[in-house]
Formats: sequence, structure tokens, C-alpha cells
Amino acid sequence: MMEEWIKKFIQYLQIEKQASVHTVENYRIDIDDFTRYIKQQSLSHFSDVSYEVVRLYLSDLHSHEYARKTVARKLSSLRSFYRFLLREEAVSENSFLLSSTPKGGFRLPTFLYNEEMQALFDTIEVKDSLGQRNLAILELLYATGIRISECAGVNVLDLDRDLGTLLVRGKGKKERYVPVGSFAIEAIETYLNDGRKEIIGRKESPDALFLNYRGGRLSVRSMRTLLNKMVEDASLTARISPHVLRHTFATHMLNAGADLRTVQELLGHSHLSSTQIYTHVTKDRLQEVYRHSHPRA
Repeated sequence: MMEEWIKKFIQYLQIEKQASVHTVENYRIDIDDFTRYIKQQSLSHFSDVSYEVVRLYLSDLHSHEYARKTVARKLSSLRSFYRFLLREEAVSENSFLLSSTPKGGFRLPTFLYNEEMQALFDTIEVKDSLGQRNLAILELLYATGIRISECAGVNVLDLDRDLGTLLVRGKGKKERYVPVGSFAIEAIETYLNDGRKEIIGRKESPDALFLNYRGGRLSVRSMRTLLNKMVEDASLTARISPHVLRHTFATHMLNAGADLRTVQELLGHSHLSSTQIYTHVTKDRLQEVYRHSHPRA
């Protein structure tokens, strides 16, 4: 029965909530982990879970040294799952409502300085088709601040090279238009006119902008791999992920005088609070510049 309810919840997320593949997978992982735990406690149904069982589960997560952010995500997933079960009358109460989300430490987003970004660009050889593609990806990510999943989903017709705009499909299938800088436009044009044609060969041109060497859409995982290779080639000590490029875009925009609301729109944040974390980064940067520049700092 438990597996059946998990299946129904996943269908609810996909159909009613129209959650992304990544979100659905996170829910599935969190619920499967909890299901394994309660089976170990000899519980055979989700309705057997009491508040005491929830507390024991949280203690178990703590003993395995899960990060507070991970525990908070698992709690959120299970609260939503039990809310669904309660609605479907599969349980009589939501035992997760009384559990408090652990307060995570405040962490500033990691970003790259201008010289570090330049080092990344300098590592890319554009003599072959894949090098042209890789440069176009890096330029687009830095120029727009879009998520790696959004970048992988870009189609050729989403880019208006004359207007310098890109149609982006974000979380929850929300669409937005973002401006694309001249460096990114130039890199993409070179890739479209040369490298991409070479990758396709005689095959019919696919919708996807960024292709793998076989001519199919480049996956998010492959984009992560090639970005890690760029970092390795650039000998950067900073730990980088595709999201670091998004952080870098936002930080550089604010440092150059962009207002918070504009950056919010460009990033596709639903709430301004999600964007405000970057103001802490820019304040730290201002203080650093002041200390190094003012004769009486």
C-alpha cells in the first residue's frame, strides 16, 4: 500500500502541480528514504507514523550528520506528502506539522571575480565544433544568469539575435524574456553558423540549441561535466557549480549599479527575498574595496 500512495503522490506532483523533473525526483528520494526507515521500525502503513516516530527519524538523520539544509528539505517534502495523504483520507493527521525546520547557518552565495571569469573563457579552444558550443554555453550562462536546466532547455528559435533577447522556460513552466549581451550573441552565432552545423551533419536540424556530439540535446549532467573541466583547465581554486555562474551574474550586476528589482526579474525569482541575499555579497565587496582604497580606512 505504501508504494501505491507514493505513486499517486508522484502523479499528483506531475499532473496537478506540474512540478519539474528535478523537483519530483527530490520528493521521491526523500519519501523513499523515510519509507525505508519506518519499515525498519516495523510500521506497515503511513497512518502508523506518530509525532514520536517523526522525532526519532529526525534524530536518526542527525546521527548520520545530514546538513541542516538537507534535513529541512526532507521535512518539507514529507509535510507535503502527508498533506496529500490527509486530503485523500489515507491518514488521520499530519504528524509532520509539529516538527520544526532546523535553522540553517547563513551562507553567502559563492561567486567568481572578473579575472576568474576571464580565466574560464581563456581555457576554451574554439577551433572545433564542441569548443564553439562550450564557449556559447559559458557566455550565455554568464550573460543571462539563467539556471543550468533552463540553458539545457533552450531551443534555437527561443533566441532573437536581432533584438538580443532569449525566451526562458523557468520553474513551474513560467516563461520570461531576458536580454542577451553582445559577447554571448557573437559566440552563439559562431556556433550556429559553424560548429552546430558540423555536429548535425546531414541529419535533420533538431530544436535544441546546444547539442551533444551525437546531435541530441545536451543534458544538464553533461553541461555540469564540461563546466567542471573548464574550472580544472583554468586551475581555479574556487569550488564551482553552474549555480555559481548564476550567483556571479547577479553579484556583478548589482556591483555595477543594477537595482534589485531588475535582477529579480532577470533571475526569475518569484519573491524579492530570494534576490536580497546578493546585497550582502555586494556590501562585503564594497567594504573590501573601501578598506583597500581609502587612505584612512
